[in-house]
Amino acid sequence: MSTFEGFPEGKLHLTPIPDPFFSQLLPRIAHLGELKLVIYIFWRLDHMEGAFRYFRLDDFLQDENFIAGLGADAEQALNEALMWAVKDGILLQVQIKLETRQENLYFLNSPKGRAAVQAIENGTWHPAQSRAVPDNLPQETANVFRLYEENIGPLTPMIAEALGDAENTYPIQWIEEAIRIAVEKNKRNWRYAEAILKRWQREGYNARKEKPEDRRDSEETRRRYVEGKFSEFIEH
Repeated sequence: MSTFEGFPEGKLHLTPIPDPFFSQLLPRIAHLGELKLVIYIFWRLDHMEGAFRYFRLDDFLQDENFIAGLGADAEQALNEALMWAVKDGILLQVQIKLETRQENLYFLNSPKGRAAVQAIENGTWHPAQSRAVPDNLPQETANVFRLYEENIGPLTPMIAEALGDAENTYPIQWIEEAIRIAVEKNKRNWRYAEAILKRWQREGYNARKEKPEDRRDSEETRRRYVEGKFSEFIEH
């Protein structure tokens, strides 16, 4: 496993973790797998939608990054971590009957989690009626500093300040596309990308469509190939 390169600069999504986790639960958790599981659950829950949010065993197994961190016998380690989390009262486990089998669901031991388990047990709600876990795992969003370093060059204090200002001014997808255009045109500098962003802000994002001068540049490039020494390999 490669060494962690450090948290990137710029705006990052923060995952909320309740204070009782640190004051009451953390001192009691002795199983490393349980600790990994609980922190992971807080992260996944923060990216879910719906009144009742829960996990099935497959929801953990489908995340290759998480499972890889549990060791060689990952499924056994996961089952042990779930057992300890239920035993310590962090998770609530309830069994539901599906068409062909029984399946365990896991809820955080929170007011909503307790309400969900009670609703299942008294028959007023069945999880099959809705799905709390999204099909796609949450993805890391683009970071303006990483985009610059990977596509243009090393950061300097002045560039970092300019990128921070840009991040507060323009949508990240604008910055990402402006950098891509700068790279494609072999203009690997922030000033060029910033000029594109300013034009989009002034003229509208649709201004990113090819300008007349861009078409002229493309036509001149094509003509050099068609009329030059490679002309015999190009259809006219």
